Amino acid sequence: MPQKKSAKELTPEPSAPVSSSRRSSFTSPEKPPGPLSIPVSAEERDTIKVNNANATDLKNACDDALKRYLSRPNLFKQIHLHTDVRLTLGWAGVLVAVATGLYGWKVEFEQAKPGVWAGFIIYVVLTSLQALYAYFVEGDIVFVGRRKTFSKRIITERVTISSRTLPVSAPSQASSANAPSYSLNITYVQSTSGGKSLLAKNRAQGSKEYSAFFDDKGVMVQEVFERWVGELVEGTMEGKAA
Repeated sequence: MPQKKSAKELTPEPSAPVSSSRRSSFTSPEKPPGPLSIPVSAEERDTIKVNNANATDLKNACDDALKRYLSRPNLFKQIHLHTDVRLTLGWAGVLVAVATGLYGWKVEFEQAKPGVWAGFIIYVVLTSLQALYAYFVEGDIVFVGRRKTFSKRIITERVTISSRTLPVSAPSQASSANAPSYSLNITYVQSTSGGKSLLAKNRAQGSKEYSAFFDDKGVMVQEVFERWVGELVEGTMEGKAA
């Protein structure tokens, strides 16, 4: 059973090449600044500590760190469309439930039956839509960002990132090479003329063990994580394949 490294031992190292699941025939003629070109000072980081034995905590910590890292000034502005849709459907369901309850309380039972049934059906529909949207539309997406830059013309970039945990393939064979991993799928689109002219469209995938980002006490080594994410994103922007 390999021993986990301390935070001091987990120094940033070059990540493995980005493995591209599909590379578009379009390649970007423009090269806007990537995440690695905008350094993060130590003062900007807060200590992040989680339970090493909880894969959900590890993933959530990585998701939050990824969003903070990529939504810094001069990088991507995070788009909260998926969150907004889920919240809208959720609050609409709550308002319908409250209104239905008040109506049933103030109106005589027999007279209120049709209205209560209508409110119940609307509530079920809204709740179902929220669940279906989260599962089929949002899925594993944790970050959607957009940026506009000017280089002889206005260029719009959009990056969509999905994350998930890759479980241990054989629990009885614990090793550093066989541990839960953090996996990212990245889609990058670069366009101009308000999205009418496509300049580049690339997709890439990468994964790395959680133990590379957290020491034995559960403290996240953010420099290592940020460098890995930055290399993945920049590799996708440039259309690099392994």
